[in-house]
Amino acid sequence: MAGGKETPRQKMIGMMYLVLTALLALNVSSAILLKFQFIDASLMEVNNKTVSDNKGAVKGIQAAVAEGASTAKDKQVVEQAQQVSAKTAEMVAFIRGLRTELEQATGGKDEEGNYKKPEANEIVNEVMIGGLKKGKGYELEAKLNQYAEFLRPFNPKMPQKLAMSGSEDPRVANNKDQRRKNFAQLNFEETPMVAALATLAQKESEVLKYEAETLSLLAQKVGADIIKFENIFAMASAESKTVAAGTKYRAEMFLAASSDAVTPTMSVDGRSIPVKGGKGTIEFTATAGNYDSEGNAKKTWRGQVRFRQASGRDTTFTVTQDYVVAKPVMQIQSASINSLYFNCGNELSVQVPALGAVYDPSFSASGATVVKGAKKGFLTLIPTSRQVRLNVSSGGNAIGSQEFTVKLVPRPRVVAYANGRPVDVVKGMAAPGPRVLEVRAVADESFKNQLPKDARYRVTQYTVYLVRGSRPVGSVAGNGPTVSLGNLAAQARPGDRIAVDVKEIRRMNYRDQQEVVPSDNSSINIQLN
Repeated sequence: MAGGKETPRQKMIGMMYLVLTALLALNVSSAILLKFQFIDASLMEVNNKTVSDNKGAVKGIQAAVAEGASTAKDKQVVEQAQQVSAKTAEMVAFIRGLRTELEQATGGKDEEGNYKKPEANEIVNEVMIGGLKKGKGYELEAKLNQYAEFLRPFNPKMPQKLAMSGSEDPRVANNKDQRRKNFAQLNFEETPMVAALATLAQKESEVLKYEAETLSLLAQKVGADIIKFENIFAMASAESKTVAAGTKYRAEMFLAASSDAVTPTMSVDGRSIPVKGGKGTIEFTATAGNYDSEGNAKKTWRGQVRFRQASGRDTTFTVTQDYVVAKPVMQIQSASINSLYFNCGNELSVQVPALGAVYDPSFSASGATVVKGAKKGFLTLIPTSRQVRLNVSSGGNAIGSQEFTVKLVPRPRVVAYANGRPVDVVKGMAAPGPRVLEVRAVADESFKNQLPKDARYRVTQYTVYLVRGSRPVGSVAGNGPTVSLGNLAAQARPGDRIAVDVKEIRRMNYRDQQEVVPSDNSSINIQLN
């Protein structure tokens, strides 16, 4: 039997033939003979349906030519289809004549519809094999192979022979008992009558199968082989799914269809896309483009749908779709959006609401070091130059950039405290003055509010003098927040003053590292009254 794709009906016939072959190898009993009769009846029922279908195929070819602008070639196809149908009808009539001859030779059927002599091996041998190879089986062999030769010009898939000997039939070629037999002996020798009928039914089904294949190939030449769309569904295509209030929503609604018999392949811009149920899924990441003044970039994707028709001809449809890439709007939040502080941990939050859950940011910068935060979109920017450019990407696609100016850290004020309160340098203090003095460096209020972790100061080196007139009369060095002035207070007189000369101030940054604040030679003077 021929290989390749077969219809469910053809597969069923093949399965029945395998069962028939297996039953022939068993000892024949009345139950087995009855099963042969059932198989024969089923095969003939299928054959009659196939005969009807093939006649319809011929009419379809004739109708396709009649409806279209037929050419000489189209008319030739109609003639060929008619020839195939007539030759097949002749072959089927011969096979069914053999059936009638066997039935009559064995006495036909009884009143209950059962064969009177279902076994009748000798009669089958006499009719189908006979003596000196003059039985009907040899005539059947010749006619089947002539039929195959007749169809071959119209159907390249047609096998060389439909009737094979034991050595030619791959199913029995390795069986030492069967491979020596010719076609008639292989199919009808020592065969019960009902099994011989089933064998004839199988040969008829094979003839009808190749007729159907040949008519299908001829139909393709005149367009009678129409693709049937089993799946019909409604679809809609909108200009945009996002519409501002007060504007019009526009869309197109239409019917679409797909066929289970057609397996299309689809691609977008040269890349294959998955296809399920006849529909392709298009998904790609939109990339930045040349944005216009409104922040939109017009782009186009081109898709192709390919499928092979039953005629073997490839058909390709091209789809072109325009779309607009909107420039993502970055929302950058910080205490001071347009300026940063030099060598400080400026914390920023960069969000792109348009990207939603797919937002997967990465950052780079020129003129600064970037430290990614624990939350999505959060980062710390440490400027190393007076101009910083922050670049933002998401999933490998550039989103945008932001320029920042960089400020120097404002110098702190140095303030003296006595008894837990700031000293009023305008009014002064009563002599002999404080016995303990605290010297503090107070951060600029705006800087402290923006970057509290970078606004931690300490006066680490200073000298306190007791000055009388224009000459110091004593001094005490300090390297911590407080310093004892007991010796100076013992010498102090009204009219003297206490001068604090600041040598060094240190700042603790956000990384808990200390750095020296450059000195501006600042000092504090407290008048003693």
